[in-house]
Amino acid sequence: MSAAEALQERVRTALAGFVAVTADDDGSLRFEYGGALCSLRAVTLADGLDVLSLTGVLAWDRTLKPTLHKRVAERNAQAQFGAISVITRGKLADVVLRYTFPATGLDDAPLTTMLLLVLSGIEDARQGLLA
Repeated sequence: MSAAEALQERVRTALAGFVAVTADDDGSLRFEYGGALCSLRAVTLADGLDVLSLTGVLAWDRTLKPTLHKRVAERNAQAQFGAISVITRGKLADVVLRYTFPATGLDDAPLTTMLLLVLSGIEDARQGLLA
């Protein structure tokens, strides 16, 4: 088992105490937190440098209006972890938060704490995006 696979299994175990986690065909972990659909994957960038890459879909199929961009900008200013972006598709848009952080060397308790801090930010960032 590679270092990234071992890290991902640790993440799966940590998250299982809070959410239902499933593995996708590509190996990424999929779950829902605070109404956001999330995907997480551990990747080795270099020997001894494993990172967790998390994507959370905060809102989808939103009508593309200036107020949406304003709300996303406000949430980006408040976000401690990750970047929120608007992905446009014609007159509709999806709002996505992405965050990648190094996780090599984190014991289980700090790893779980870090994951919950990021997920809490996802939950907070969704507020007001669905209206």
